[in-house]
Amino acid sequence: QVQLVESGGGLVQPGGSLRLSCAASGRIFSIYGMGWYRQAPGKQRELVAAITNRGSTNYGDSVKGRFTISRDNAKNTAYLQMNSLNPEDTAVYYCNVDLVVQPIMGRKNYWGQGTQVTVSS
Repeated sequence: QVQLVESGGGLVQPGGSLRLSCAASGRIFSIYGMGWYRQAPGKQRELVAAITNRGSTNYGDSVKGRFTISRDNAKNTAYLQMNSLNPEDTAVYYCNVDLVVQPIMGRKNYWGQGTQVTVSS
């Protein structure tokens, strides 16, 4: 059983910052990609940021220069530092992880339960 636990969401004023965390636990052999997606009301889920197990990163156009993704492989945890937040960043943020439980089973993709981020004055 694999669990992804997200934390760090909340209410923040425009221009403020938040840091999200996503910790993977359970029976894990290895973790490959880790990423964050978000979904605002009435909109499709979109990529925010992703990071490979080698540290290569990829960002959605709307967050480039404001958000930073990182990971601590020893803790099986990914982080999303969000700066200069604006109301358009309001959404439910979901952690997504590509991992192997057992080599014979290959890679599987897992989603977290989501954490709400609200940017409002």
